[in-house]
Amino acid sequence: MKKNIRSVFNIKTISAAFLLGFILLHSACNKNFDNVLPKSFRNDTLGLGSNSKKVLYIILDGVKGSVVSSLAPANLTQITNNAIFSYDGVADYQRNTITNAAAWTTMLTGVDYTKHNVSTETFTGLNLQTTPTLFSGIKSSLGNVRTVSLASTAAFNDNLATDATVKQTLADDAAVKTSVIAELGAGNPSLLVAQFHSAEVAGMANGYTGATTAYTSAINTLDGYVGEILTALRARKTYAQESWLVVVASNKGGAATSGGAPGSNIYADDSRNTFVAFYNPKFKPNAINKPDVTNLPYAGVGAKFNATNAAIQSDANFLNLGTNIEATIRFNIRWDGSTGNSGYPAILQKRGVTNGITAGVPGWAFIKDDGGIISFNASFTGATGNSQAKGPASQKLDDGKWHAVAVRFFNNGTTHTASMFVDGIPAQTANLGLTAGNGNLNTTSPLTFGKYTNVDCFITEFAVYNIAIPNADIIANSKKTPLTPITDPYYNNLVAYFKTSEGVGNVLNDALGKAPAMNLVGTPNWTNYADISPNLSPAISEAAFKAVPNGVDIPVLIYSWLNIAAPAKWSLMGKFYAPVVSYPTN
Repeated sequence: MKKNIRSVFNIKTISAAFLLGFILLHSACNKNFDNVLPKSFRNDTLGLGSNSKKVLYIILDGVKGSVVSSLAPANLTQITNNAIFSYDGVADYQRNTITNAAAWTTMLTGVDYTKHNVSTETFTGLNLQTTPTLFSGIKSSLGNVRTVSLASTAAFNDNLATDATVKQTLADDAAVKTSVIAELGAGNPSLLVAQFHSAEVAGMANGYTGATTAYTSAINTLDGYVGEILTALRARKTYAQESWLVVVASNKGGAATSGGAPGSNIYADDSRNTFVAFYNPKFKPNAINKPDVTNLPYAGVGAKFNATNAAIQSDANFLNLGTNIEATIRFNIRWDGSTGNSGYPAILQKRGVTNGITAGVPGWAFIKDDGGIISFNASFTGATGNSQAKGPASQKLDDGKWHAVAVRFFNNGTTHTASMFVDGIPAQTANLGLTAGNGNLNTTSPLTFGKYTNVDCFITEFAVYNIAIPNADIIANSKKTPLTPITDPYYNNLVAYFKTSEGVGNVLNDALGKAPAMNLVGTPNWTNYADISPNLSPAISEAAFKAVPNGVDIPVLIYSWLNIAAPAKWSLMGKFYAPVVSYPTN
């Protein structure tokens, strides 16, 4: 019968720093839209003009940023010559399912679904008193100014435009375009919102890809509408005395999804990929591209383990494996020692031996052989040999890269067995040769990192689970680091997790507070590391997904353009994208 690892182990009760840069690209010298803003237009305290600041906000449902980039429709491409823009925009950096309703609400309120509560197309949970839309915010701040919402989807107007001075739901996108042109010709709006839905319909029916004719045709048609609308904007009799911010933004990208698995790459979720442009003929081009989140360094500070610097468990009974304990151990390692023949040092062990292949001494050890391969080795009292599960020959420690090591202890009938994995590659499985009458792996030699000749390495994120994790899950999760309830499906099975990232002092603590501390002996050698390794995929921070315009960012710039100081009670979640303005030299 399996024993509970928590009792048998006698358990008593990195941060990666990664700088995300914005890449400033200058577009080719295409002919720009008329550059007719007055010379009095100045980059003052967000003023950017006089009392005639206005906003045209064009929402393109379902228009995926990557498709706009590859398709390069004439008008959307042309406005990027004078815009803060991104083809890598993110509808929502959270991991909720993206719906039209949720995306619209985010774009109109400046908060995401965690505050506006809208997640389904029914708008259930929406409270415009606590999360006001742009229409409501402008009305309460500027008083009797004209705000207009022209939409092809009734749900958009019915739920989000209740405070608009004028709202019209039109029969289709062509009718929306016609009404927008009429409003620009005869009206005097401070905010004019136009919502177009045809690309979403085409994408939903046929697929949101550049190879889908119906979808790309819908985008090209919308691009034509954008061109006609901008022509009408420039034709306004008062245009030369006005300061217009034009926002063109997708509400969402491809088909609605669940947002990906916990800890996954938001940029890989097509439903979130949007095109965003903040345009004014005085803006210098500013292309904001997503950072490379597939090539992040594994970074932090850790203790180096060698012959004179070691970590020793304060409880000698910790991690005794007995005769039939099922468990899993995993850790990350970077070997900085010598290559070639290394005398089979015990890198990490609970056996109390110098040479990891020593027989007849109960316990176990991870050793490095003369070929640079890491293996798991075990023996028991009186044994003339030992059992060994060798790592894969392809994953040698001598390459100086970080590696992810795991060993799975399980019972195969009455046989206690260990399986070795390195970087998610399954290697040998060894019969440990243990039965109730043939000794066991228990020992009073404490768990030790380092201490012996020829060892020189980092060992980080040493984790112990009270179950034999299935092979497929060990393989699937081998690169994930650090371990969290989101990234690790077996996090609740952890009985110890030593990150070894304290950076100071001479104690290594269990991050869970369950296992006894480990003591550093010698002079602790805390050392910084920051290495890109194909064997580890550090968790991507939220900052990486906020490095491009999100839906929540749009209202921030709109309010700022209109010189509205958003009160704290609105709890806006977005950030401000500051335009860089150029002026005529004459």
